Amino acid sequence: MATKNQIQKTCILWMILLGCMFHLQANELPDKEKVLHTMINVNEYFIKKYADSTKPSHVGIVRPSNIWTRSVYYEGLMALYQIYPEERYYRYALEWAEFHQWNLRNGNTTRNADDQCCGQIYIDLYNMAPDPKKIRNIKTCMEQLIHSPEADDWSWIDAIQMSMPVFAKLGQLTGDSRYFEKMYQMYSFTRNNHGTKGLYNPEDGLWWRDADFLPPYKEPNGKNCYWSRGNGWVYAALVRILEIIPLDETHRDEYLADFCDMSEAVKKCQREDGFWNVSLHDPTHFGGKESSGTSLFVYGMAWGINNGVLDRETYLPVLLKAWNALMKEAVHPSGFLGWVQGTGKEPKDNQPVTYDKVPDFEDFGTGCFLLGASEIYKLQHPNKK
Repeated sequence: MATKNQIQKTCILWMILLGCMFHLQANELPDKEKVLHTMINVNEYFIKKYADSTKPSHVGIVRPSNIWTRSVYYEGLMALYQIYPEERYYRYALEWAEFHQWNLRNGNTTRNADDQCCGQIYIDLYNMAPDPKKIRNIKTCMEQLIHSPEADDWSWIDAIQMSMPVFAKLGQLTGDSRYFEKMYQMYSFTRNNHGTKGLYNPEDGLWWRDADFLPPYKEPNGKNCYWSRGNGWVYAALVRILEIIPLDETHRDEYLADFCDMSEAVKKCQREDGFWNVSLHDPTHFGGKESSGTSLFVYGMAWGINNGVLDRETYLPVLLKAWNALMKEAVHPSGFLGWVQGTGKEPKDNQPVTYDKVPDFEDFGTGCFLLGASEIYKLQHPNKK
């Protein structure tokens, strides 16, 4: 007959075994085919609903379809196309770019980062089939910035994602390091100089959306206001430029340090259900699931793991928890993406955010999801190359 001590030891062993089994299950990589199927489904929902890629939006006012919201969608579409080169996807992007004559919303002299975002797609399409007309306008626009002494254009952190990768892509394409240097000057000014001491808080590893949210501004719980998607934009921008710039680029280590510090900060803010709140440090201020910021954090963390930048054991559970939450609780069977906060700049904008509510613009949320899913698709077991 087993003694009380033996029974206790047996129970402990079973608990350890069950814990190990749970750990293995929790860290099981997503099925690649299922990830791809979901990406295709989400994208099909969008391109069926918005079959005419040239049609402007009519949210409040008429806006041409080469605005930043649609450009972010095309960033995601290009990521999907790299994995699944469906001709229709290429045509959908090409028709959009040709309709706009490869130009920016306010012409090729605009300094507005939101206008420049479409240039990321123009450059991608150029790389697929080179033709000088495709990048003439975006090059003209960015060259005027290179030759301008000002570096304070990015006064809101969303701008970092809209414009920074354009510099990186042109620098890579042309071999002209001036693009990299100007990119750093503008990033550094936003980080360290806008407002009082910049929009980045190294103590928290997070960014204020713009100078309006610098202290003494506080959230209702008395903490700093860090908007989820705003920080997601910066996180994604760092991924996109680190993917492009040379390993020996002068400022690469600084970008990498910011990415790693942000990763640690974002990890600490994750909700129990895997999502992130719109207000990263105040879960009581319009707290709840939100898919666009969560997708951008998934994008960054998955890239960090895939490229050996982030510790796999530390970040994989966080990443998979977020991805599984998006899959189970945000993606509708139709491909519609729920829990997306519409356009804005802070937690209170476009509330309430719900599973069924269609945001004012559907394009950027879809793009964020496709970016995140594209890196999830690339996840491999550590013993595989």
